[in-house]
Amino acid sequence: MGTLMIRNSFVLAVALFSFQAALLANDDTVQKEGKHLSNIHQVTLGLPRAGEGYFSPDGKSIVYQAYPVGYPFYQIYVQQLDERTPTRVSPGRGRTTCAYFTRDGKSLLFASAHTNPDLPKIEKEARDLAAAGGRRRYQWDFDPHMDIYTTSFDGAELKRITTADGYDAEGSYSHDGNQIVFTSTRDGDPDIFVMDTDGSNVRQIVNKDGYDGGPFFSPDDQWIIFRSDRDKEHMLQLYVVSVDGKHEFQLTDDPNTVNWAPFYHPSGDYLVWTRADYSRGPSGANFDLFTMELKTTAKTVTGGEVTRITFHEKADVLPVFSPDGKKLMWTSSRTEDGSSQLWIADWRK
Repeated sequence: MGTLMIRNSFVLAVALFSFQAALLANDDTVQKEGKHLSNIHQVTLGLPRAGEGYFSPDGKSIVYQAYPVGYPFYQIYVQQLDERTPTRVSPGRGRTTCAYFTRDGKSLLFASAHTNPDLPKIEKEARDLAAAGGRRRYQWDFDPHMDIYTTSFDGAELKRITTADGYDAEGSYSHDGNQIVFTSTRDGDPDIFVMDTDGSNVRQIVNKDGYDGGPFFSPDDQWIIFRSDRDKEHMLQLYVVSVDGKHEFQLTDDPNTVNWAPFYHPSGDYLVWTRADYSRGPSGANFDLFTMELKTTAKTVTGGEVTRITFHEKADVLPVFSPDGKKLMWTSSRTEDGSSQLWIADWRK
């Protein structure tokens, strides 16, 4: 047998082995994820990147952030799940993030920095980088011109809710629809605040050094779950605090892991969140979804059993449950082209 034939046979054998190994790995992922997830499918299409989605109160629509074709910063889109056609509701310029449905389902909440006076310069820098073939390293921008707004589904009725100096974003509603919890740098660093839905009666409930953010109300509106890197910069851990700020408890405590995007199941019995092992550094870390059982009393919250939900080699982040608790939606790069998009699955505990 000639040297070339031997070499080609070896290359073919390696390729077949790699393909078979990939199939086995995929089958293993499907089997493991099938314990809790079924009917996994992608729900955002046609936009370069999409993520951080939330369900409408009736579970029939979603709101999320996505990169428009040809624009370098996220904008906010709303989409009916049975149509798959997104409609932009944000102004179309500037950084936007953290959208959420009002509890009556008639309007939307989101954060935008479209009033930043340096916006033309910021846009040009981003476009020049993209034109040069580069890509800005991901980082969370605490734009001091970021404020919280509400809008109608067609984007016509834009109303500013926060007016204080500094970054105001990461907002979501209480289940009774009377309050908004959000993250603000108005006191010097990112902390947790609560206000009435018209922006009045603002009160601070978390005041610690470091970043405290990503807050959501518990189903009974008595607790707020959030993430913080107060113990070690960038190494986020999960916390829960009572709505009056008097009782606070830490739910994860591993400085080798990054924990973020916690979200309550409607039952209040457990939460879902994103975790990655950073013990070998960022390059070896992959984000997956986990659940944690919760034991809650009038004055305490204790974390219990932890279960891993996703096992894909690509990142799975920002999970949320549908209002009826029967579906899970999250952001994942498990797409064919490797872009981050929104995925939904039927959920069983």
